[in-house]
Amino acid sequence: IQHGLQFDSPLEINSVDYETALQKLRATFVTLEINSELRGCIGMLKAIRPLVDDVAYNAFSAAFKDPRFPALAVDEFDTLDIHISILTPAQPFPVNDEEDLLSQLIPEQDGLILQDGPYQSTFLPSVWESLSTPADFLSHLKQKAGLNPNYWSDTITFQRYQTFSFGMPVRELALEKT
Repeated sequence: IQHGLQFDSPLEINSVDYETALQKLRATFVTLEINSELRGCIGMLKAIRPLVDDVAYNAFSAAFKDPRFPALAVDEFDTLDIHISILTPAQPFPVNDEEDLLSQLIPEQDGLILQDGPYQSTFLPSVWESLSTPADFLSHLKQKAGLNPNYWSDTITFQRYQTFSFGMPVRELALEKT
């Protein structure tokens, strides 16, 4: 993000310069907040890059390319809280109906991908902090996809995943500013 503020481009990462664990293909999301309010969130649902590359790319994208927000300004940097979520591979989550889905969702643990034709959306497990019941989680996920909160069809599908997440305020990071 600092590199993006200085050069208006993502930091180029050579993953072989990092330990083996960071070279593994992993999907990540980077979420930015200022004063506990969302400031940007971008990620991948499928692993297509080494972990270190994916985090760098998504951090830049969350700060400067999230279409819901203007590009991050220099004076916002020190107020950021950065949260990184590393996703497990998404697994099919077959359900018979909405009631079955709601009974199987595990609050605070499950991330969910909804898909029905051209409609798709996902919520990370961290969304449970603000939508604590399975019914709220699902209805908001449908709305995020552009569907009515009461929508259901025989063609709707779900995938479930978990995350390993961590984060901290930028002001607590020991980053050398140039």
